[in-house]
Amino acid sequence: MVSMDTVLAARSGPSQTATVDARRGSDYAALLRQVKGAGLLNRRRGYYVTKMIVTCGLLLAGWTAFVILGDSWWQVLIAVVLAFVFGQLGFIGHDAGHRQIFRSGRANYLVGILHGNLAIGLSYGWWVDKHNRHHAHPNHEDRDPDVKIGALAFTPGQAAAKTGLVRFIARRQRYFFLPLLLLEAMQLHVSSIRALADRGLRHRAAEITLMALHVVGYASLLLTVLSPVKALVFFIVHQGLFGLYLGLSFAPNHKGMPMLTGDDEADYLRRQVLTARNIRGGPVVDFLLGGLNYQIEHHLFPSMPRPNLRKSQPLVRAYCQQHCVSYRETTLLRSYDEALRHLHDVGQPLRSPTPGKPPP
Repeated sequence: MVSMDTVLAARSGPSQTATVDARRGSDYAALLRQVKGAGLLNRRRGYYVTKMIVTCGLLLAGWTAFVILGDSWWQVLIAVVLAFVFGQLGFIGHDAGHRQIFRSGRANYLVGILHGNLAIGLSYGWWVDKHNRHHAHPNHEDRDPDVKIGALAFTPGQAAAKTGLVRFIARRQRYFFLPLLLLEAMQLHVSSIRALADRGLRHRAAEITLMALHVVGYASLLLTVLSPVKALVFFIVHQGLFGLYLGLSFAPNHKGMPMLTGDDEADYLRRQVLTARNIRGGPVVDFLLGGLNYQIEHHLFPSMPRPNLRKSQPLVRAYCQQHCVSYRETTLLRSYDEALRHLHDVGQPLRSPTPGKPPP
């Protein structure tokens, strides 16, 4: 595991440290002024309205094709297409959660629950709370919910604490990672249901109503159009690929980047930049990953509209270079390799215990 202190030390010589520390408090504020001055935080309502119309049109077209095709094994192809569409709907919900679409919190919330609870069957309110905690403490061993996953270990300490089946998985988690992503959508559905059962969730009645409409509509379509066996296969393929798509979109962002602990101290700029990774690849990658490939810019400015992230990248990258802050950018395949190698390295102590001693 690479700590934040190690990264900072590698980027600043002893003579630079005092100067850099003194300037840290104002580093982000100066960058924010540049970004605001360039108009990159301005809303892009036209872009999002078009995006929502096209994506919801694809959703409607997919379910229409499903009904027209009828009880056929070709429905597996529809399941693949709808898994992709569900992922795109999820990206819109993500942007609404960060208030990228409208200035009004109520308008963003409406977009979020319609795309989350109604369209794809996930609790928008639960997810926003979880995701906000991730943004506040990215890659923090104790505070980031995205690195507190029962079946995986992201630090040696997490690996050592595993027992039973999850310890077996953590031992060779590099090879289990992709198969586990096939279960990601189901995990999100289960977590959503648990959150809706908690009376503390805001707007609980609205979320339960829309979630129930999704479940009833989804189940009714499958069981009315398909035979029970084909309906089960459709469900497995659709939900499995939906989870895989989400996982492959989020995994490159932080996995394999420096992990933080309670002893690590870093200002907001460095905490967000040093724990994130950007993915290069152009407009196609931008579309497939929902803009999450600009993870550094997104973490620095969560409310920045998706189409402005690409425009802000040269400014942010140059600013980081000017302030000796490591700015990590690589290809999509390379990012997966880095993430998997990190998982493999974390599991190493479980595979090679000290002779004569039990595994840690």
